[in-house]
Amino acid sequence: MKAMVFRGPNRRSWEDVPDPVVVAPTDAVVRVTAATICGTDLHILNGDVPEVEPGRVLGHEAVGVVESVGAAVTSIKPGDRVLVSCISGCGRCEYCRTGASGQCRGGGGWLLGHLVDGTHAEYVRVPFADFSTHRLPDEVTDGDAVMLSDILPTAYEVGVLNGRVRPGQAVVVVGAGPIGLAAIETARLFSPGLIVAVDLAKPRLEAAKRFGADVTVHADEDVDDLVADLTGGLGADLAIEAVGVPETFELCARLIRPGGRVANVGVHGGPVTLHLERLWIRNATITTGLVDTYSTPMLLRMLAAGRLEATGFATHHFALDEMALAYDTFARSAETGALKVVLTR
Repeated sequence: MKAMVFRGPNRRSWEDVPDPVVVAPTDAVVRVTAATICGTDLHILNGDVPEVEPGRVLGHEAVGVVESVGAAVTSIKPGDRVLVSCISGCGRCEYCRTGASGQCRGGGGWLLGHLVDGTHAEYVRVPFADFSTHRLPDEVTDGDAVMLSDILPTAYEVGVLNGRVRPGQAVVVVGAGPIGLAAIETARLFSPGLIVAVDLAKPRLEAAKRFGADVTVHADEDVDDLVADLTGGLGADLAIEAVGVPETFELCARLIRPGGRVANVGVHGGPVTLHLERLWIRNATITTGLVDTYSTPMLLRMLAAGRLEATGFATHHFALDEMALAYDTFARSAETGALKVVLTR
């Protein structure tokens, strides 16, 4: 089959690789019908995730049709259309039993495109398939469903729920890429009084307005003063970091009020300065996290019921065999205006 293979920092190749097969009795093999590229894939290509070895098939987001299953798989069967989650939980360890599958100690966690071959291919082997796939209702399209592989549960769990959004509160989302937009959309489920979006790209700020931001501000402007003005001098109750660079994390830490919270969602490839000399006295809370995907079934029900918007994330569409072009388009998002690129076959 064809797959997008990581060949080392800043090197990737759409090439022939062996077809995946069921290895463990808990595996499934899925024929990929839709996939999308994540900012984390770009971090991997930049060398920010050293656990990813050259030769690894990239990708952790997909929708597809089950081709085969291992003897222990009971919840799906060949022919089922499924969402492939970015997290593969064993379902048995202490972490999985408490809904923290991202920290699975039974051989799972973030595997696809990280520790095992991923979804940017014609077929993918999905470990722990009973806990790592979700059968899709007919009314949910592949293109919408693939947004539930990662960005929507990640933004909701690691940004909105970890950040404890409450009605009437002031929320600042730093980074209006796909994760930031998903954070804006899912934060609105809790009726905050104000959502401010910060980004460097005008098209992404325009998208933030469409997804529900009340105020948008270019990152080159005086964001600190604007947030202070909007909040009576107090600052934000919550700042969600959705970029993954030192400057945006430090901005979030400056923007929160006493007792405020920073929810870091971005993938950081280097160290960040934590200004405890300022924060220690302000009752600040900082949370980090890898998505656990425990919210995926609920988000899927909302999507099927028309209570969640997913179509607007996809700005560019490609055939699956145009993977190289899709990567190039997504990597140059400042020029192309790409939010999420969707590949189908």
